[in-house]
Amino acid sequence: MKHEELRSPRITQVSWGHIEVDGVGTGKDFKVWPGGGRRWDWRETDTHHVPGIQPADVKELVDNGSKSVVLSRGMLLMLRTCAETLDLLEDQHITVHVAETKAAVEIYNGLVSNGEAVGGLFHSTC
Repeated sequence: MKHEELRSPRITQVSWGHIEVDGVGTGKDFKVWPGGGRRWDWRETDTHHVPGIQPADVKELVDNGSKSVVLSRGMLLMLRTCAETLDLLEDQHITVHVAETKAAVEIYNGLVSNGEAVGGLFHSTC
């Protein structure tokens, strides 16, 4: 099956410290993309709230066929996104949405409902 034929998994629950992704599992932070996803372990890329989401954090989303990307800022808007990350996505003509986590989930699920090849990074605490 090609990437464009895969549906992005729906996020079914989000609350402080808890996210549920249909067919993927439950946890605190998630990476999702067309056809799947996994828990997002910040230690893999040494991510911190500042400077925030790095190009290495979104690479897996792009590699898995995401044509648009939703980046959450956390429940208290503490998570930032590096300018280099936004530049990388723009250079690859990927639409980016950045929002507080609950709003980001609404945006993401709306794109999923529209059948878009959407990926996202979701942080469920600060």
